[in-house]
Amino acid sequence: MRIAVDISLYPLSEKFIPPIKDVIARLNRHEGVEVHTNPMSTQLRGEYDVVMGVLLRELKTTFEQLPKAVFAIKILNNPLAG
Repeated sequence: MRIAVDISLYPLSEKFIPPIKDVIARLNRHEGVEVHTNPMSTQLRGEYDVVMGVLLRELKTTFEQLPKAVFAIKILNNPLAG
């Protein structure tokens, strides 16, 4: 089953841009996940197991690196192509 995920990171620090760029760069390194970024969020598309595995890994990495951070995530099953 394919899914689409809309994810936004809110690092709770004054230097919030570098952690956001880091997460986006890490997400782009994964095979099997389409990544599209806009000024408000990043969208991931792909097979459920692949996308969710990537999310689990990268969320954990971010939480280990940042003392305080918030991820806002929306997940849609069976997204339209495009």
